[in-house]
Amino acid sequence: MSGTLTKRRILGLWLACVIVGATLAVPHVAQAQVVVIANGSPITELDISQRSKLMSAGGHKTPSRQDVINELIDDRLKISKGKYYGLDVSDKEVDNAFSNMAQRQRMSPEQFEQVLSRSGISANALKARLRAQLIWNQLVRGRFGTSLEVGDADVASALRKANVADSIAGYVYTLYPITVIVPNGSPPGVVDAKRREAENLRSRFVGCDAGVRLARALRDVAVREPVTRSSAELPEQLRDVLAKLEIGRLSAPEPTPQGWQMFAMCNKKETTSDSPAKREMRDKLYNERYEAESKKFLEDIRRSAMIEYKR
Repeated sequence: MSGTLTKRRILGLWLACVIVGATLAVPHVAQAQVVVIANGSPITELDISQRSKLMSAGGHKTPSRQDVINELIDDRLKISKGKYYGLDVSDKEVDNAFSNMAQRQRMSPEQFEQVLSRSGISANALKARLRAQLIWNQLVRGRFGTSLEVGDADVASALRKANVADSIAGYVYTLYPITVIVPNGSPPGVVDAKRREAENLRSRFVGCDAGVRLARALRDVAVREPVTRSSAELPEQLRDVLAKLEIGRLSAPEPTPQGWQMFAMCNKKETTSDSPAKREMRDKLYNERYEAESKKFLEDIRRSAMIEYKR
């Protein structure tokens, strides 16, 4: 009798394990469910879920399911067409693009990945999107390079139409990037103390020659080699800061993943060859042409694509 009970208990435990295991596996099976196949490349429920979160984070509203699927299909087709022409990007290029995105948010790649994770977004989901964009940029620029070019006459004409003077001057700056280093994971007290160190250095910095020597002599201060930048190449915020900065002085410290960064203004020359107004108009015209050619090209690819909805 006891043997029979033992067998029943074993059988009961086995059935319970099977039921629990099956229950736990359901979400994973559902996420792995293939929804669409675009030119032989599957799109799963997990892909859709991740892309939906990405699009929501970027647009601050939840896109429709079909909009998400359409974007994923477009990515698959872009990669497929790139491979047809022998185009691809390495994992390193994708990682660099990811790092650049993090830097624009004033974060390290690891910090950026943590922020994504808190929103339920995998870093790999964003990298998949970046890979498709990088391949597509190569493809469009290679195919339509000549028609995308924007000449000086195009820029001047567009500026006149917009009632913007094309003689607005820009500047060419010679800058020393100087960073008061803050170790990763430092508590707020240390971060604030390093900010005060940066402010103290700024107050003592009264000329490039002596100031750079002073900065290089300080502990936990990194002084990079000088860089030359046109005001047209700089983001608007930094451009405004440098426009008000005197030669031989340091800009106010700004937080970066490495620490508190400042720029020593060591030279400033006026130029009319590449002003911010000209650069912005050139970029605007280029982007308009790129988007127009990109849209037509993708529509052509979609018409000949093999897209199969599984359910």
